[in-house]
Amino acid sequence: MDYDKFKAILINRRSELAESLEHLIDADQIVELDQTMMGRLSRMDALQGQAMTKANKSRVLTEIQKIDYALDRLLNNEFGYCSQCDEEINSKRLEINPTTIFCIKCAEKKSN
Repeated sequence: MDYDKFKAILINRRSELAESLEHLIDADQIVELDQTMMGRLSRMDALQGQAMTKANKSRVLTEIQKIDYALDRLLNNEFGYCSQCDEEINSKRLEINPTTIFCIKCAEKKSN
């Protein structure tokens, strides 16, 4: 298994997410509730946009945590092995999602 390839993929993706997170933080502003500043529908749109930004920020933070965990697993020579059964995770599965911690059998058991 090409660990350097996976490390580069993870670091690159983490960098992209960190940049995205900066933009989300900038967009996560407090919505003014003063009706003299904006109309009711505009406020509702702003609140909806804020909620979507918060959800995206949460998703990005979760993905960054998964990447950090995968990088830790790489450093500790645990990357590519199932956290449940310690069997090797198929490299094609890791290519699709390098942050996965379960082999396909254990992932299927967890989903049932």
